[in-house]
Amino acid sequence: MHISIGNDHAGPEYKEAISILLKELGHEITNYGTDSLASVDYPDFIHPVAKDVSEGKVDFGIIICGSGNGANMTANKYQKIRSALCWNKEIVALARAHNDANILSLPARFISIPQAIEMVKVFIHTEFEGGRHQNRIDKIPCK
Repeated sequence: MHISIGNDHAGPEYKEAISILLKELGHEITNYGTDSLASVDYPDFIHPVAKDVSEGKVDFGIIICGSGNGANMTANKYQKIRSALCWNKEIVALARAHNDANILSLPARFISIPQAIEMVKVFIHTEFEGGRHQNRIDKIPCK
């Protein structure tokens, strides 16, 4: 898989740990995140991830900011994006299985790095169930 990752100043350590995991699993990473703890504007690092996923350049995106909210809101402005703000593995599994989430938004100030790693594993390994869930997803875009 090819995965884009983006983060603001709340997420450099998370991005690094997630990137190591994904590379160990044989995935290709495109990194749009900052490596600095200096304050930055999260949209600058999230827009490229959402664009990559929306345009089909990558399979998935992972975005990280303090609460996960700003990153998630930014990503969901793009057509074809179903970004899910998740704070535990169970929500991640449902976001993939029922909502076909294609971007995982992580709240760095509310989860640990080990939790984030486990959530990413669930995200990349959970398949979308389709069926009745596809009917619902088809109704998401504004007409």
